[in-house]
Amino acid sequence: FNPKKIMCGISAYIGYREAYPIVINGLKRLEYRGYDSAGVMIYDGDKVQLSKTKGKVSDLELITNEEEGRKKGNIGMGHTRWATHGVPNDVNSHPHTSQSGDLVIVHNGIIENYDTIKKELVSRGYSFKSDTDTEVLINLIEEVKKTEGCKLGKAVQLALTNVIGAYAISVFDKTKPDEIIVARLGSPIAIGVGTGEKEFFVASDASPFVEFTKNAIYLDDEEMAIIKLGKGVKVRKIHDDSLVDPIIQKLQMSLDQIEKGGYDHFMLKEIHEQPKAITDTFRGRMLAQENMIKMSSIEDNLDKFLNANRIIIVACGTSWHAGLVGEYLFEDMARIPVEVEYASEFRYRNPIITNKDIVIAISQSGETADTLAAIKLAKSKGAFVYGVCNVVGSSIARETHSGAYTHAGPEIGVASTKAFTTQITVLTLIALKLGRANGSLADHTFENYIQKMQQIPRQVEELLSIDEHVKSIASVYKDAKNCLYLGRGFNFPVALEGALKLKEISYIHAEGYPAAEMKHGPIALIDENMPIFVIATNKGHYEKVVSNIQEIKSRAGKIIAIVTEGDTQVKEIADHIIEIPETEEALTPLLTTIPFQLLSYHIAVLLEKNVDQPR
Repeated sequence: FNPKKIMCGISAYIGYREAYPIVINGLKRLEYRGYDSAGVMIYDGDKVQLSKTKGKVSDLELITNEEEGRKKGNIGMGHTRWATHGVPNDVNSHPHTSQSGDLVIVHNGIIENYDTIKKELVSRGYSFKSDTDTEVLINLIEEVKKTEGCKLGKAVQLALTNVIGAYAISVFDKTKPDEIIVARLGSPIAIGVGTGEKEFFVASDASPFVEFTKNAIYLDDEEMAIIKLGKGVKVRKIHDDSLVDPIIQKLQMSLDQIEKGGYDHFMLKEIHEQPKAITDTFRGRMLAQENMIKMSSIEDNLDKFLNANRIIIVACGTSWHAGLVGEYLFEDMARIPVEVEYASEFRYRNPIITNKDIVIAISQSGETADTLAAIKLAKSKGAFVYGVCNVVGSSIARETHSGAYTHAGPEIGVASTKAFTTQITVLTLIALKLGRANGSLADHTFENYIQKMQQIPRQVEELLSIDEHVKSIASVYKDAKNCLYLGRGFNFPVALEGALKLKEISYIHAEGYPAAEMKHGPIALIDENMPIFVIATNKGHYEKVVSNIQEIKSRAGKIIAIVTEGDTQVKEIADHIIEIPETEEALTPLLTTIPFQLLSYHIAVLLEKNVDQPR
């Protein structure tokens, strides 16, 4: 899984309300998860009504609107599919039914040994309509149910013990229309518990049912739940059948957090939410009047941090870029050696990890599969693992020894924005805390950082007010085929993140580089058609970056520079400038990233791309 672009979504309902609008609206809220087809099953008390199509949820609605009878019923399961086994088409879309037509399944994940199972089922007389591993799984469940003479819950459990891979599944049996079976391994699933055990919701996250209930159960790996109307939720371990006492968590999100609130896109809304998100992230932790940082997750484990040989940061995508900023922060402020690893590489390369290492795992969703695997590997080697994530109750929050939430609120747009700045905020607080604790930061330096950090939300607000200026620059370069992003020091990771944002939602090829590396290859690409976005703030390596800009200018490259307010030197040679407020060099990434987010957004909109759901 990509950390932000998690694939596939599940939305299901069983209760007394009409299921269709709940399931369909749930799928719409899960559209931030990559998908290429959609489907829904409604049980009307007699028949299973299936509607499936390649395309978006809106395409699915067109099909169901043709025949109102498809939408009537109090039980429903919906799915958005990202093709893994079989091309995106109507037949391969979920839900899938068993050969008898009695059982229905929706499934996130991959069954790795599906081909072996399929051959065995074919030898027993089963035939298959689709190319999917999911249809194999539902027929395996049916075969177990038939041969073992057991109930659906037991059949699901026994079938899953023969499966290799990852899954979040919801299974329905029309001969037992008062229950749904849910199970999880490696892919998240949440159960919403209605009042009086009269209704239940199942979804990939809690957003599809937030307006109906604040009570949620999050299954752990290798757990399954039997959800029965009037009897509640019974959770068991899949492999040993032991009962688990489910913990019902109170949801913190509200409906307005997951709606656009007057903005054209979720991405734009989330860009504008950053002043509040950053404030919420340091509220209660950074006590400016007392010049102190209070983080119990660090204080309770301070000896481990201070005596660590090194810190290893593992993450993917945007979170990896935040981790790179963290490397600069920890080494500069706390003088602790840091390595930053792609979780996807870390888990496979047999890394050297000891009990003297601290591993910090960063993920917006808290469900990034590669990062979770890296956490488990680090724990098995004796390392202390600290998590930084946004979603309360997520797998990373449960798997790590300790950690901190970012308090960014739900991030619905696929392109991560406020997750990046709030992750940097948490990492800054930790670096300051450790630097103060080990004596690397003098008191006056620490206090200065606290006061400057306090100003960041207001300064982000100032940057958001120049939106029209950024939009005008976007209109000039929207038709570019290639772009370079350059930065040095703390802002090299921001250059990487800026390039990622542009290519992710506008599909323009873009690359980020340390500014000094431009002459080692990329300079050969520079001509009058190449926009180069350069971070040239007045702290750190300013004169070196100015030299890089002059090299670009000599090759007729188009220069868009992010500079500190009042800059005159770069202004004379750049084609466009975007000014940011004055702050300490270590805090500049929280500001320099904002114009890049706005720029990517406006270019994508001008190109008429689907900003919130890129391909």
